[in-house]
Amino acid sequence: MRIYFSVVRRWWVAPAALSLTVLVCWTTGGTELPVPSFLGGTGGAKLRYFAPLLVVMAVLYCLDRRLGEVESTAVAPVSLRDHATVAGVVVLAHTAGPWVGMDVPRNVMLLLAVALAARRFMNTAAAGSVCLGALAVTVVMGRGQGPSGQVVFEEWALVIHPSDSGAAWVAAVILFTLALAVSSGAGRFPPSGRAYG
Repeated sequence: MRIYFSVVRRWWVAPAALSLTVLVCWTTGGTELPVPSFLGGTGGAKLRYFAPLLVVMAVLYCLDRRLGEVESTAVAPVSLRDHATVAGVVVLAHTAGPWVGMDVPRNVMLLLAVALAARRFMNTAAAGSVCLGALAVTVVMGRGQGPSGQVVFEEWALVIHPSDSGAAWVAAVILFTLALAVSSGAGRFPPSGRAYG
């Protein structure tokens, strides 16, 4: 089964994507992209908000690589190892947090939660699109200008909260845990006999 996870699932892609995310955050993470705001004014969205998408897409890629016949005859459910590996990717992202800011691992967790929940009911490509769309809506609609011109964040826009926001981190942990529980049925929808993708 170890060979299955390295050759078929290719879980080594996720740490590689995390390394690339760290590199992007170190080199260009502070760069601001011009993004309009529906709540007033225009401003920039930091590139670091979009960097966790590299990890999310790598995890979705790994989860999508499967051999249904092998997985259905495995002694231990493959989904349990998948969940453990996805949780391991999140832990690994948190080890990089002190160097890139704790908002990056929080956003990895949050965007993975969106992608895993969407993947439960759609295919993997659609889950990636839902994740990107949720991020875009959050960046565009989740911030505005306060009365004195300072940037204010909506409570629901967890992705763009500052890195020291404990409430945003706790909410991300809760959403990630719920998404893991919901995604445990992934692979059963659509019904057996139909392939994802």
